[in-house]
Amino acid sequence: MSGLIDTADADRSLKAKHRAMWALGDYPSVAAEIIPDLGARLVAACGVGPRDRVLDVASGSGNAAIPAAMAGAKVVASDLTPAMFEAGRRQAAYCGVDIDWREADAEALPFADGDFDAVLSCVGVMFAPHHQTSADELIRVCLPGGRIGLVSWTPEGFVGQMLATVKPYVPPPPAGAQSPSLWGDADYVRRLLADRVTDVRATRQTVRVDRFAHPEEFRDYFKARYGPIVAAYRGIASDTERVASLDRDLADLARRSNRCDEGFCMDWEYLLLTARTVE
Repeated sequence: MSGLIDTADADRSLKAKHRAMWALGDYPSVAAEIIPDLGARLVAACGVGPRDRVLDVASGSGNAAIPAAMAGAKVVASDLTPAMFEAGRRQAAYCGVDIDWREADAEALPFADGDFDAVLSCVGVMFAPHHQTSADELIRVCLPGGRIGLVSWTPEGFVGQMLATVKPYVPPPPAGAQSPSLWGDADYVRRLLADRVTDVRATRQTVRVDRFAHPEEFRDYFKARYGPIVAAYRGIASDTERVASLDRDLADLARRSNRCDEGFCMDWEYLLLTARTVE
C-alpha cells in the first residue's frame, strides 16, 4: 500500500510542477503571436463543424478550441494550468464564441466515455509525462467513429531541438516521464493509438516564424515568455556562466535555423496526425 501512496504522491508533485512551469512567463502570447494558425489548421484537418462536440486537450488559451467554436462546434477546453484560461476567455469573447473551460489532467480526463465527436490537441498533450496514459484517455472520451487530431512538434524540428538544447541545463525528469518530442514521430503515435483507430493520416508540415529581427531577439522573447525556458533559466539563475552558456546555445540554434537570405526567419516543423476511432 505504501508503494501506491508513494507513486500517487510523486505523480501529484510532478503535475504540480508542470502546472507551475506552464504558468511561468506568458504562453498565451506565444501561442497568439508565434503560432496563431496552428489550431485552425488542426480544426480544418479534422473537419470540425456545426453540431460537433469537441474537446481540446491541454488547450492552453484555446489555440484549437477557439477556431473549433468559430466553426460552429460546442467546445470544451481543458488544461492542467487554468492560469491560461483568462487570456483564452478574452480571445473567445472577442471572437464572439462560447467555450466551456475546464481544469483537467490529460492523463485523467473528467469526462464520460465517448463524450465527444472530436478530441483535439495542438502542441499540448505531447507535454503530459505519461504518453500511453494520455493516448488512452484521448480515445476513451472520443465517440466510436469520432475523430482524433493532434499537432505535435517533431524531434528534428526547431522546437524539438530547442528542448534538446535546454535539457543539459535542467534536472533530469523523474522516472517514467517521457520526452514530449516523441509525439512528433508518426510511427510512435500509431503505436500509442494501436488498433483502436483507423484512417490514420500523418504529415509533416512547417510554420514560418518571422517576427524576430535576429536570433538574440528570439532567445530573449522565449526566455521571458515560454514556460519551459523560463523555468530552465530560473533553475540556473545563480550560476552566471551557465546562464551565459544557455544564452549562447539558444541564439546559436536559432542562427543555424535561419531560412531567409535577407533578415531572419525560421520554419518550425510539426506533425499533423488525424485518425478515427474504431466503431
